[in-house]
Amino acid sequence: MRILVINCGSSSIKYQVVDSEGGEVLLGGVTERVDTLAGGHAEALAGILKEASKHEPQAVGHRVVHGGLAFSAAALIDATVEEAIRNCIPLAPLHNPANLAGIQAAREALPGLPQVAVFDTAFHARMPNRARSYAIPRELASEHGIVRYGFHGSSHACVAERAATYLGRPLSELRIVSCHLGNGASVCAIEYGTSVETSMGMTPLEGLVMGTRCGDLDPGAVLKLCGTLGVEETDSLLNRKSGLAGVSGLGNDMRDLEAKAAEGHDGARLAIKVFAHRVRKYIGAYAAVMGGVDAVILTGGIGQNSASMRQRILQRLEFLGVKIEIFANNDARPSEATQVVDISAPNASARALVVATNEELTIARETSCLATPDEPIADLAIPIAISGRHLHLDRETMDLLFGKGAELEVYREISQPGQFAAKQKVNLVGPRNRIDGVRVLGPLRPKNQIEVSRTDEYKLGVDAPIRGSGKVEGSAPIVLEGPMGTVELSEGLVCARRHIHMTPEDAEQFGVKAGDEVEVAVNGGPRDLTFGDVLVRVKSSYLLEMHIDTDEANAAELSKGAEGDLIYSPAGSGVRGCLQKHAGS
Repeated sequence: MRILVINCGSSSIKYQVVDSEGGEVLLGGVTERVDTLAGGHAEALAGILKEASKHEPQAVGHRVVHGGLAFSAAALIDATVEEAIRNCIPLAPLHNPANLAGIQAAREALPGLPQVAVFDTAFHARMPNRARSYAIPRELASEHGIVRYGFHGSSHACVAERAATYLGRPLSELRIVSCHLGNGASVCAIEYGTSVETSMGMTPLEGLVMGTRCGDLDPGAVLKLCGTLGVEETDSLLNRKSGLAGVSGLGNDMRDLEAKAAEGHDGARLAIKVFAHRVRKYIGAYAAVMGGVDAVILTGGIGQNSASMRQRILQRLEFLGVKIEIFANNDARPSEATQVVDISAPNASARALVVATNEELTIARETSCLATPDEPIADLAIPIAISGRHLHLDRETMDLLFGKGAELEVYREISQPGQFAAKQKVNLVGPRNRIDGVRVLGPLRPKNQIEVSRTDEYKLGVDAPIRGSGKVEGSAPIVLEGPMGTVELSEGLVCARRHIHMTPEDAEQFGVKAGDEVEVAVNGGPRDLTFGDVLVRVKSSYLLEMHIDTDEANAAELSKGAEGDLIYSPAGSGVRGCLQKHAGS
């Protein structure tokens, strides 16, 4: 599908006509000094649209920096969406007005084409509350929308998918630290395909040192500056006169700073050191958040082009398994032809990858997903099963808890073929409390996996991550007590991710595949509710059924025999879903 991608800034417009399937750029360019034109964005876009029309675009995709709490995915633009973008202007006063001007001009000029807003913030919409929340009164935060939104989502999603393809592993199996380093810069922790932390916050001002933005700054310093300079001047200082430009006293172009540093300029040298230090600090922090790291990605203008900055950032990270090969780093030149360059040393256990980002292609594919009507989803109800706390054991742990050679005894069959609730039970012992009599499910598995709800987690006093079945690496520790012994597990305790079991025939009927994420609506009961981020699992031996835990069932007031409807196909499930749909194209 031919997509016109428009990225409107306050003084420039970047544009491309992109083939969303093959990635071919049919037209591209930048119009500068839009703010000096009498007709503003409308005048500039008139010329762009004239050129673009020669390639007969079928839809228009717009980059929108801030979607606030209103958007967790791209959206087809109508008057309501425009108004919601306008309401986010206080959160991104430098960006959203320009994005909105581009939308209005394009909708007026091309009224017959579907137009889609792709939000920088959408990729981070599933960050856990502990990462999204600021430690201020909750009522105040809710009233004013003061949470951490994150930005550069299209770029982080793009390079993560490209890295996974290069490594030959599903994104859902990788822990990635993605560093988008340019005039605007941010780091993102991507755990099994989901953004779980990112350095930018409510606005693009938080986090790394950037070209002209200060990044992390003590709020006390902000209050001091506001008292001295006033709010408007402080805003201008922190957004336009700080960062690399402010520290160096020279400017914000890393190439110029590196040249001046080589000549002995103290300000340039300090700016470079502070920039690299801040990025390295975030990489270490995000590896800790995820319990390890499989790959570190460097992208953006600085990340892709400055070998010396890459080396400064990645040195001293050997303890994480990150070790670079100097000549590979010096020679790295990623491009659309060679999208990923591995600069890791042969003995590195975590990969250091330089990846060419392509936000325009990501926006084009998001737009294509929404502009192309989905195939009808099968009108079939999905039975919902409520899973209480339980555990799966491996052979070694079974022996330690119940005696050498002990076998699980069937208490009753459960819905999934070949699986059963066993007579055996164990006790879970956490640092704060214990839960006795937790049933073991059979048969035995290769890995221990203990599944609890969020309520159980807080009772035990543990921090259990949300994980799909079998993904226990880096999960929470727990002590198990059995009749014949006690076992201290270093990992294995999780909150199970909501998921649907399907046969291949079911998946074909519903138009989904293994690994897709969908939404399931429960209507007609005491409380209507839609479950998002539901993982599709496909296996010939499965029985069609959605599994949720007791907390989730209580939230919807569900009881035995409940059913749900698949309402959201993977094609409409945001950046990651669309990238999966186009993977390999």
